[in-house]
Parts: sequence; C-alpha cells; structure tokens
Amino acid sequence: MSKKRVIVISIIISLILILFFIRLLNTKEIDDVTPEIPCLDNLLKKIDILWIIPKFNNKTISEDKEWCNYILSLNKTLGLHGVNHNYNEFKTNRNEEYIKEGIDIFKECFNFKPEIFKAPQLSISRENKELIKENNLELKGSINQLFHKVYHCNDTGIFSNEIIDIF
Repeated sequence: MSKKRVIVISIIISLILILFFIRLLNTKEIDDVTPEIPCLDNLLKKIDILWIIPKFNNKTISEDKEWCNYILSLNKTLGLHGVNHNYNEFKTNRNEEYIKEGIDIFKECFNFKPEIFKAPQLSISRENKELIKENNLELKGSINQLFHKVYHCNDTGIFSNEIIDIF
C-alpha cells in the first residue's frame, strides 16, 4: 500500500473516531414526541432534547394536559418539530399563521414559547427559514443531526435507535 493511501485511510479513520466521540459527549435528542406516537419511557428519560409535534393526526398536544404535565416533569429542553409533521411540511412555503398555530399549541401545552425549531425530515425552504427566524426560533438542521445522537419515538429514522445507541 502506498504511503499516500495509508495517510488518507488514517485521516478518514481519525475523522470517524472524532465524530464518534463528539456524538458520545453531546446532548441526545428524540424526534416525533407527541401523545399520538408511542414513545418508550426509558428512552424519553435518557434524552436531553425532546422535539415536540404540536398537532398530529388532527389532535393537538394541548388537548392532553396529563401528557403535557408528564413531559414537563421530565425537565428536558423542548423544541418545536414542525406543526403537523407532514412529509416535507416546510419544503412548501408557509405563512405566519401556520407557524403561529404550532407555537400557540406548544405554548398552551407547556406555558412557554419554544426557542428552537427543527423541520420534519430536516427539509425546509429558504422562505420558511426566514419565517422561523422572524418568529425568534433557532433553526436546527443537518449539522445538528450529524453531531448529536437523534432517536425517534417510533424508531423509524434512517438508522434504528439501536444503531444510534452505538454510534
């Protein structure tokens, strides 16, 4: 094997190891938290950031006060994960009322406004990025996903929650 090839392989292995340790040490997140999607209690408890869907299957989280209180009792960071969590929901341009509906439902449930936002499937148009900023929400995207272990309540991400546990 040539010296150049060994150097390239060494760099790639080093970068993978660095990414592994960054993900190991960073906060853990879970997507798709809503009363309508079953989520294991032990999974919710080991996570630092819960990404909340405010309205799913035409049911709002604020309709279930017991669930809202339980999520609050976990004492985690909560973020807004879309409004209805439709496929490519924020690839389609949305208006002010649309994002306000999600924020208002979140506020009604938890008694505070979300500060962070992540679009479903991490898919968002340039116009919607501006809408998120105008509503004083910090947008989290692909880079966030790369550097954090991100689980899914229904275990339907690209990688299973078991694989995410490992890497």
